[in-house]
Parts: sequence; C-alpha cells; structure tokens
Amino acid sequence: MSDSSSIAAKSPVPVDVALAFFRIGLACLMLRHGIPKLLEFGEHSATFPDPLGVGHATSLVLAIFGEVVCSALLIPGVLVRLTAIPFCITMAVAFLVVHADVAFGEKELAFLYLFGGITILIGGGGRFSVDAWLIPKLRARFSKS
Repeated sequence: MSDSSSIAAKSPVPVDVALAFFRIGLACLMLRHGIPKLLEFGEHSATFPDPLGVGHATSLVLAIFGEVVCSALLIPGVLVRLTAIPFCITMAVAFLVVHADVAFGEKELAFLYLFGGITILIGGGGRFSVDAWLIPKLRARFSKS
C-alpha cells in the first residue's frame, strides 16, 4: 500500500472527489450509530455485548472509539488508513461475532460498513484529505533532519 500523498499525486480529480465523498458520507452515517452509544454510556456500560471477553464497559469504549473517534477523524481525512483499521475491526466484530447468530438481513448494515471501511483502507484519503496536505510537509521536515 502506498501512502495518501503518492495516491493523491497520481489519481485524477474525479477519483479524489469520489474518495472524499465516500469517506465523509460513510463516517457521517457511522456517527449516527456511535453518538448514541457515547451519550448513553452509563446506561449501556454494564450490559453492552462483550464478544472479546474484555468487559462490558471496555467493549463499549472500543465500539465508541471505532464508531465515533475514527469516524470523526475520517471526515477531514486525518490518518485515514490507520483510522480505518479500528473502524473495520469494530464492524467485523459486530458482523462476525456480536450478530453471528442472526439472519443476514439483520446484520447487513455492519457488513456494508465493513466493506466501506475496507474500501477506505485500500483507497486512502485521496487529494482532499488532511493527510494529502500534511504528509508531504512532515516528510519534507524530517528529511531535512
């Protein structure tokens, strides 16, 4: 996988617009699922599913991180590929473990979010992301050292 800055330099503008549109849309939709978990943390911390055996509250914190923090970073395009990893892990756990015994139609949304996250992981942030602006500046700064 190459980094966002090299992809941004090579990809045509319509691809970058599509990456930004998809990344922002997916993250905004995911926030719709994560923000209620954050706002109702106290109500759910003792009963939230614990598929990894780390405790209910810890599982809820991990879900909030994947759904809220990662989505908030994906919207402007900050550390896109790194941020997409916990996003994908959260959706993989939801799809494969938490909802393992339910019909596909009931867990289809987690599957779609997982595939969207994988698409972002592969495609990166594109030209219209903070990464595309920041990474070349960091490289230039550290290459002088």
